[in-house]
Amino acid sequence: MQYRRLGNSGLKVSVLGLGTNAFGKRADKQASTRIIHQALDYGINFIDTANIYAGSESERIIGEALTGNRHNVVLTTKAGLIRGQGPNERGSSRFHLQQELDNSLKRLNTDYIDLYQIHSFDPHTPLEETLRTLDDMIRSGKVRYIGASNYAAWELMKAIGISERLGLNRYVSMQTSYSLADRTPELELVPLCQDQGVGIIPYYPLAGGILTGKYRVEDQKPAGSRADTDPNFYKFFNEERFALSEQVSELAADIGCSPSSLSLAWLMHQPCVSTVIVGATKVEQLEDNITSVNVELNEEQLNRLDEISRRYRYGEPFAVYRLPE
Repeated sequence: MQYRRLGNSGLKVSVLGLGTNAFGKRADKQASTRIIHQALDYGINFIDTANIYAGSESERIIGEALTGNRHNVVLTTKAGLIRGQGPNERGSSRFHLQQELDNSLKRLNTDYIDLYQIHSFDPHTPLEETLRTLDDMIRSGKVRYIGASNYAAWELMKAIGISERLGLNRYVSMQTSYSLADRTPELELVPLCQDQGVGIIPYYPLAGGILTGKYRVEDQKPAGSRADTDPNFYKFFNEERFALSEQVSELAADIGCSPSSLSLAWLMHQPCVSTVIVGATKVEQLEDNITSVNVELNEEQLNRLDEISRRYRYGEPFAVYRLPE
């Protein structure tokens, strides 16, 4: 396994991280636990979850699975998206974040979070309140590093500026949708992160499975796949993305790797990417994805991938999660 610094921090994270959105939902407790243990055996030390994944069941499963191994893991969770119907059950206010951090600590069976991330920009809470709250969490020992997710470039820069001005701990990472099928971060976010020393953590690195090659036609949905269990996923299907998937598969065959490994390896070659989080519902998926760490891409192959995916630098992001205005 290869390890990189998370942004300009001193924290080392595995270049491939484990995403756990499916735990407690598309992967039951037993399967999820096997995946976590196998990931640790492979040297993966970055495990990413959130307080809302599977109604918080993901955190509970991880907490039990890490018994005896907590010290070997960079454990990260998120808060800020909608948790309930109450007026304070969402957002990045001090009230909500402190409550959610304490609940996450209990579910994860730990007394500290290595990377605590704000799941989405909160237009209703002053950034200074959010950043002071996060700074207090670090000073209390409950949190070691802080990161953002789903922030626009200007929102992230504003947060960094406030932290610098007030002498607060600043965001060390930015989690965003980023893949061959979504290169929109390259327009503003990547240059900003390069300039400010912020590590990028791509989510949806395989475009929800489209880049694995398993979706060949719109009406095809392999059993247990995201399209099979979540009908809303069909909104991501279109002819252009299927064509990209075909081209990635063809290049992967020439190189001698899977389309998934090629797509992940491409991300690992991009500036500021610290770790690429990829989910799994069975150990076999993890076994395929881990091979991406050893895929070497030459200039010609990188240029070809750039060529076939260049259109995805423009237009709408593949996915973004925001609080309602």
